[in-house]
Amino acid sequence: MITRKEFGRRRKQLMRMMGKDTIAIIPTASELLRNRDVEFPFRADSDFYYLTGFHEPDAVAVLIPGRPHGEYLLFCRERDPEMETWTGKRAGTQGAVDDFDADDAFPIGDIDEILPGLMECCERVFYTMGSRPQFDQRVMEWLNRLREGARTGLRAPDEFVSLEHLLHDMRLYKSRSEIRVMRTAARVACRAHIRAMQSCRPEMSEFEVEAELLHEFRRAGMVPAYSSIVGGGANGCVLHYTENNAALQDGDLLLIDAGAEYDCYASDVTRTFPVNGRFSAAQKALYEVVLAAQTAAIKKVRSGNHWNAPHQAAVRVLTRGLVKLGILKGKPAELIRNEAYRRFYMHRTGHWLGMDVHDVGDYKVGGAWRELEPGMVLTVEPGLYIPAGSRGVAKKWWNIGIRIEDDVLVTSDEPDVLSKAAPRTVAEIEALMADATV
Repeated sequence: MITRKEFGRRRKQLMRMMGKDTIAIIPTASELLRNRDVEFPFRADSDFYYLTGFHEPDAVAVLIPGRPHGEYLLFCRERDPEMETWTGKRAGTQGAVDDFDADDAFPIGDIDEILPGLMECCERVFYTMGSRPQFDQRVMEWLNRLREGARTGLRAPDEFVSLEHLLHDMRLYKSRSEIRVMRTAARVACRAHIRAMQSCRPEMSEFEVEAELLHEFRRAGMVPAYSSIVGGGANGCVLHYTENNAALQDGDLLLIDAGAEYDCYASDVTRTFPVNGRFSAAQKALYEVVLAAQTAAIKKVRSGNHWNAPHQAAVRVLTRGLVKLGILKGKPAELIRNEAYRRFYMHRTGHWLGMDVHDVGDYKVGGAWRELEPGMVLTVEPGLYIPAGSRGVAKKWWNIGIRIEDDVLVTSDEPDVLSKAAPRTVAEIEALMADATV
């Protein structure tokens, strides 16, 4: 897990970049009602947690570089013995100092009285508008209060700067501790995919297979990083299918996109395999094309290559494969130029991965694709999706949806596939599923 020392280094690094006479305001999430008086499971805001390691709702971190009385302040819920009987122990303001290294801490209920005074000392406010509208309104109220008090000597900050500009670039480069956490999350996700392959049988429900994934996540003390996709047959052609309630048919493929979250870091893994344990000739032919595309894309995940290089490699292999199988007709170069492949491959080949499944970080810098550097983690996930009724496509290809996704770390040398423990090849998958039926 991430240590208190590392959270402290992150805060120091951010404050160095902020400079003097500045303040950063970082709120976390609040609990959300699922229905009536039942809340959704709480998950801290990623930016807030990245800087604090604080798991509780209704808290605000404040960073003021160079402040003599403490640079890191935390507003949080107070201890409440009665409420803690119902919902568990709170850190309280003393715990925020003792256990989370805040220089000082205040009750969250006092923020309206205290924070405007902290802002008054600063020329520039680092705060990201738009993600929490209600809190945005409070920040503007504090600012307007200072402006209205100008005649009495109060001074309002001159400039607002989005915190994302600095913080999200920091989050893009993973430390050794972060990589260890992400490797652990990927390892558990691989175990879950293996368990799903071993348990799968015709006539099972998609939700029964999903239960096997959840079993593996929870027994490792983790939760799903996102809503798991468990799509059999035609459902595998729906990119974000999450109903997971259909029966699995003999002869169909099953596409599972599922990852585990560990200490607020995500894994994101997709595997596609035959419900009955054996690929048909058509399924195998298309699967081999997608696998070859992923292999080519992963080879491009190297320091010095640009972000789009893996996608370009995947598109070339997919297009040539579709032409070879007769699904696309024409010259591959022209089909790529015209994006004819997008009929069957409509998404990109990957995304940044970290605390968020689709993690933060710019994909272009100065109008050009970003160069890959050591410490970045991305997914590589080519696919092909051919729904029933696809015009001009032979019926043997209909309702085949295939995606293969892995989590890949950029190093100074070869790409490091964090999720390599989950079988990928036809032979590996069929052998694993055959062993499970013995």
